[in-house]
This record gives sequence, C-alpha cells and structure tokens, in this order.
Amino acid sequence: MSQMLLGIAPEWVPTLDNFVAGRNVELLAALRQAAAGAAEVRAVYLWGEKGSGKSHLLQAMVAQAAGQSAHYAERAVPEEASVVAVDDAEALDDAAQIALFELYNRMREQGGLLLVSGTQAPAHLSLRDDLRTRLGWGLVYQVHALSDEEKAEALRQHAGARGFELPHEVTQYLLRHGRRDLPSLLQVLDALDEHCLRLKRVATVPLLKEVMAGQS
Repeated sequence: MSQMLLGIAPEWVPTLDNFVAGRNVELLAALRQAAAGAAEVRAVYLWGEKGSGKSHLLQAMVAQAAGQSAHYAERAVPEEASVVAVDDAEALDDAAQIALFELYNRMREQGGLLLVSGTQAPAHLSLRDDLRTRLGWGLVYQVHALSDEEKAEALRQHAGARGFELPHEVTQYLLRHGRRDLPSLLQVLDALDEHCLRLKRVATVPLLKEVMAGQS
C-alpha cells in the first residue's frame, strides 16, 4: 500500500520558480540570466549554511538546461557538459579538485556554465589555492537562509505542488518543533502527505505528531 501511495502525489522537482527567494532576489535574477544563456556568465559559486537552498538552485539550473547536456553531482565532479553543477565542493578529494580545476579552465575558454556550491566564501575554502582562486573569479553569491515566515511560504508552496492543503496550525507546529533546515522540513511534509493519503484524512497537528514521532 505504501508503494502504491508514492505514485499518487505529483513528483516535485526543484526549479527556479518554486524557490522561495527571501533575501536572495538578486541571486535568483542572476541565475535566470545565466540560464537564459548570458554569454558573460561562465561560472557561478554559491555559498551558505546547510539547508539554505544551494542544492535546490544547482539542481534547478541543471533541470532548466533544456536542449543542452547537463549534469549535477554531489561531492564529485561529473563529466563535462554544457551545464555542470558540483555540490559541496569542500568534500572533493585531491583528484576531484584537479578535475574541477581543469573543467573550470576548459569551460572558461570553450563555453558552458559551471555552478559550484560550498558552505564558505571562496577565500575560506579548504581547497587547492589555484582552484579556490578560480572559484572566486566568477559570480559569487551567498545563499541566505529563509526566515520562519519565508519557510512557511515554502512549505505551503510545496504542499500545493503535491496537491494537498496545509493548515496554518500544522505549518506553525512543524516550524516550532521540526528541524530548522528547509530540506528536513520538506521531508517531514512529504511523510505527512503520505500518512494522510494512507488514512484518507486531512492534515492535522495530531497526524503531524505521529509522523514526527515515527522519524525520531
């Protein structure tokens, strides 16, 4: 039954449109320009705390690369393509750092778009000096975490995309008692949706408590 329920809710895919910008309006506009093929944009480095939305944005840029070869990888350097996204740069080993350095140089000379993320600004990364310098050459943006009000809006949008209504009191309980990062909150929300579908009931705080207790 659980496996059957997984196919009921529409698949949620990270896009630039369903990213709640908050204080990242300028960043979102820059990414839209890059996705539209702005010739001067060859590399973008995004940094911010865990759960701030970096992975969402990198995956959205890859998904939006219609008609182009595009690859996303976490803690690794994917094969060369028109659009390449490398998440969690600090986790790259020596060989991967060399590969990213060479990929950066090729894409700068031959064209394409490279997106890289990390938790710190380029100057503070624990990477090879030459790679750290290259990452600072392109566009560099801090991804600011959302406020509780902005997280509530993101949760409502996510629930709407899955096709269920999220009552205000359920949102507030989740924000007060759930983990602070948005990916974790969205994961609980997905589990709540499946729980409600299984029981054929609307979302309520008691049902949310059941879901959260099952994940603790």
